[in-house]
Amino acid sequence: MKAFFKYYLPYYKDYKLKIFFAFIGILLVASGSAGLAYVIKPLLDEVFIAKNQEMLYLVPILLIIVQTAQGVGKYIQVYYISFVGQDIIRIVRDNLLSHILTLDIAFFQKKHGGELISRITNDINRIQSAVSTQIAGIIREFLTIVALVAYVIFLNPELAFYGLVVMPLALYPISILAKKMKKLSFLSQESASDITSHLSEVFNNVEIIKANSTEKIELNKFEDHNKNFFNLNIKSVKANELTSPIMEFIGALAAGLVIIFGGSQVIDGTMTAGTFLSFIAALFMLYTPIKRIASIYNALQNAIAAHERILSIYNINPTILSGDKDIPKNVDKIEFKNVELKYDKITALENINLTALKGQKFALVGDSGGGKSSLINLLIRFYDTSCGEILFNETSLKDINIDSLRKNISVVTQRVYIFNDSVASNVAYGYEIDEERVIEALKQSHAYDFISAMENGIYTKLDEAGTNLSGGQRQRIAIARALYKNPQILILDEATSALDNESESIISEVIDNVSKNRITFVIAHRLSTIKNADKIAVFKKGKIVCIDTEKNLLENCKEYQRLYNLANI
Repeated sequence: MKAFFKYYLPYYKDYKLKIFFAFIGILLVASGSAGLAYVIKPLLDEVFIAKNQEMLYLVPILLIIVQTAQGVGKYIQVYYISFVGQDIIRIVRDNLLSHILTLDIAFFQKKHGGELISRITNDINRIQSAVSTQIAGIIREFLTIVALVAYVIFLNPELAFYGLVVMPLALYPISILAKKMKKLSFLSQESASDITSHLSEVFNNVEIIKANSTEKIELNKFEDHNKNFFNLNIKSVKANELTSPIMEFIGALAAGLVIIFGGSQVIDGTMTAGTFLSFIAALFMLYTPIKRIASIYNALQNAIAAHERILSIYNINPTILSGDKDIPKNVDKIEFKNVELKYDKITALENINLTALKGQKFALVGDSGGGKSSLINLLIRFYDTSCGEILFNETSLKDINIDSLRKNISVVTQRVYIFNDSVASNVAYGYEIDEERVIEALKQSHAYDFISAMENGIYTKLDEAGTNLSGGQRQRIAIARALYKNPQILILDEATSALDNESESIISEVIDNVSKNRITFVIAHRLSTIKNADKIAVFKKGKIVCIDTEKNLLENCKEYQRLYNLANI
């Protein structure tokens, strides 16, 4: 727990004034509790026994003042503590996503998206109450305990000893319960992550689920996750609520001792009835904040477990490190020299040597898994070479700043990414919207005709994943996005796969035109797409077996001849 609060302590430095106001509120609440116990003594001794008329009117005024101070104090405390806590959590959530976005693409391929969403939402929400209401609660209850303990000692030190001597008995069972709560909380958060992951998977794959009538199967999986989550939460409730009977028993034991020894003093006349009842009231009030602290301590285990899960993400660092050089202003040549790439222990690329020149359209063909996409992943530094090097002109790829690199590369993949935003925002993604450039890019990709026919034109809002567009329309917008960027390097990974033959022919012509002033890499299974390529590299099992023009490949490369014959069956 000490490490938890030490980690979040620096966040509080920007909220000194608000914390000061919250502390004033906490003091009012704590002193109000002691004040209520104090009011009981004159109420009994001066009003009911001594029949003091003045005190009859004074005690209600004191009661109103004390209760009002408590109410105002609680309002001040809750408002400012909630403000501080929620703002800290906002910053923590921003920082966590910022860190996650710096991590390598390999991290996202191994981590389920739903799990990451759960870390950013569910786990951080559990921390929120700890850094706001729970820490304030601990301070408030601690000050209340101090005030009440001071009051009971002031009233009767001997009797206070009997009332407080049993308090340490609560520490051992509470510490045992806290350890159990932390373990259950960790498991509960893992289970919540499973639920989020499964829901994410269901909603992302709803079409295949519907097509295969597997709704019941997915529901059964969800019910299993949900039942597990329920069981863990019930166990947490069971462990947490054990605090109450333990504290009730210890409180009753203390009260019993006080009644025996205090009652004797009242009978002997060494203590007034008012003092005794005031003492009893303060003692019972005292065990309420003690119970609350025990409950808060157990609840804090939730936050600590969540914090440890979040730290496990922070402990992961990117391995793809940015260089400090800008990409050359004019990339005339990209050269692969003896490049090798391994994913874990699997060799994806081996002994790759090729040179692509400005103005060239360089095609990559081969069977699935041959290494074509792996080469592209190296080019945009989703991965780094295991050995060998890639040069942009004479500058090593690893020396180039990653932002500078990626701002000069546009990638269009077979999987099209459409954001729940306007057409213009999707085309100009990452840049300021220039209407003329947007329209020009849409015209180049032959998308402007259907976009202009929409009700709001380029400002028509697209559904999530572009579900209000056809597959071919989505792909044309993706091509427009790539062209809007005006990159030095253009990568088309099966970019025309969703287009009909006529559209493919048009886009192929567009690609030929836009390739003249840049280096273009085209991955294609449909060989008709790359018939005008300047060079074609033929991949097989992670190696390039041939590089040449299509005419020469058809004459001299058996692997390309095989692919060509398969494409024309």
